[in-house]
Amino acid sequence: MGRDKRIAIIGAGISGLLACKYALGKGFSPIVFEARSGLGGVWSQTIESTKLQTPKDFYQFSDFSWPPAVQGTYPDHTDVLEYLQAYAVRFDILPRIKFNSKVTSIDYVTSSAADLFSWNLWGGSGEPFSPSGKWHLTVRNARNPSASAATDQVYQVDFVILCIGRYSDLPNIPDFPLNKGPEVLDGKVLHSMEYAAMDDDVATELIKEKRVTVIGFQKSAVDIAAEVATKNGASHPCTLLFKTAHWTVPEHLLSFVFRGLNRFTELMVHKPGEGLFIWLLAVFLSPLLWIFSTSTECYLQCVYPLRKYNMVPAHKFLKQISSCKFTVLPANFYDRVKDGSLYLKRSQSFSFCKNGLMVQGETRPLQSDIVIFATGYKSEEKFKNIFRSNFFRKCISGSSAPFYRECIHPRIPQLAILGYVDSPSILYSTEMRSKWLASFLAGKFRLPTISKMEEDVMEWDKCKTSDAKESHGKSCVSTLLQIYFNDQLCKDMGCNSRRKSGFLAELFEAYCPHDYKAVS
Repeated sequence: MGRDKRIAIIGAGISGLLACKYALGKGFSPIVFEARSGLGGVWSQTIESTKLQTPKDFYQFSDFSWPPAVQGTYPDHTDVLEYLQAYAVRFDILPRIKFNSKVTSIDYVTSSAADLFSWNLWGGSGEPFSPSGKWHLTVRNARNPSASAATDQVYQVDFVILCIGRYSDLPNIPDFPLNKGPEVLDGKVLHSMEYAAMDDDVATELIKEKRVTVIGFQKSAVDIAAEVATKNGASHPCTLLFKTAHWTVPEHLLSFVFRGLNRFTELMVHKPGEGLFIWLLAVFLSPLLWIFSTSTECYLQCVYPLRKYNMVPAHKFLKQISSCKFTVLPANFYDRVKDGSLYLKRSQSFSFCKNGLMVQGETRPLQSDIVIFATGYKSEEKFKNIFRSNFFRKCISGSSAPFYRECIHPRIPQLAILGYVDSPSILYSTEMRSKWLASFLAGKFRLPTISKMEEDVMEWDKCKTSDAKESHGKSCVSTLLQIYFNDQLCKDMGCNSRRKSGFLAELFEAYCPHDYKAVS
């Protein structure tokens, strides 16, 4: 496989750094386009109190450990960003990055567009590169406010790796009826993305002595609400307004959960392509998962005053972690609720008024000077919009993550997507996919037929739906099948998937990134 092929990587977050490192390791010379002035992705712009949501042993590069100076199990955002920067320096990634270079669109150009619909193999050959197909990337100078289409540059490359992430750029803000939206509020409305982008002192000044309402109940919402409540106190309480309560856990319990993610646990879960014996074993052992889930729920209701504040979720704990939804609760969260600096309010709908928010079922407005939407991002729309081709847009639209090995779309040639699919540890899982992708680019294996890849995607989708049910997200590999998924990647690469020494260790020890250090 020719190492003279041009590979473009879009994004210099964790996924982009990994894609670049492993492409370099196979002899390629990739170019990385990053819209911001620095690397790190979401870690380059976070709120002051942000910490890692994964134990650091499970959130580290397989061949680059955390520095000894980082002692805690859950490093803060400064430690994480410094770690990523050190990784980029160590593996000479920085010279490959073009900062302040925003890719506004990508377009696949081939001598015969009709071939796309008749291919039996991915790209016509099942290989990463094509003699006729190329990607054209339109790149804009993000540092120049007057930049336009007239000043854009176009790059022609042989392969594209999209690493633009799920949690940035295109905020998800609900729609409201006319005259009931943010425009009628006598105050400020912003998204958590904007709040996180502020310098700490600017954010502190913004919320000082203000009545702040935070919308949502995922990690960013909980963190922002706790931070605002801590800074403003009971004299100007913060309100956390949400539709659905989710299970939140203390750090020590999350560490315990990660330590329990081993092959024995995976025997309790149905898998794609399983035989009769494995199916029967999963049926026999699955009650253990129910016991674990129920015990965890009871424990959480003991350590947190969930019933007192009507915060007991309607769904099972197991369904939540199967959907990769981990939220570590800030240590002082319920202390802030108890002292009156944080109010919890559940409602299915609300609208804006001059003085704040009109919450469903209440006659008086919720007084608010600032409203912060921590309601996630339109990640699918962001990915879809980068393509010029309507056909490729339709491939992405409404499907969330129909990707073979969670990074290859069977109908989009010469392109891979990394960092889009959720997992218990995005760094850990993305590194494995980056190794797999680099091996594919180097010609170590070919992809199966398009129909076989689509069948595989459907099998995994059925499995995810069975695991997560109502909280199912197609863009998540079940937390309980991470090792099994890595086994498939190792098999493709021709590597031994059994990484432990001894039967008992293989069965009962958790798999960490360092177990896959020698995989390439």
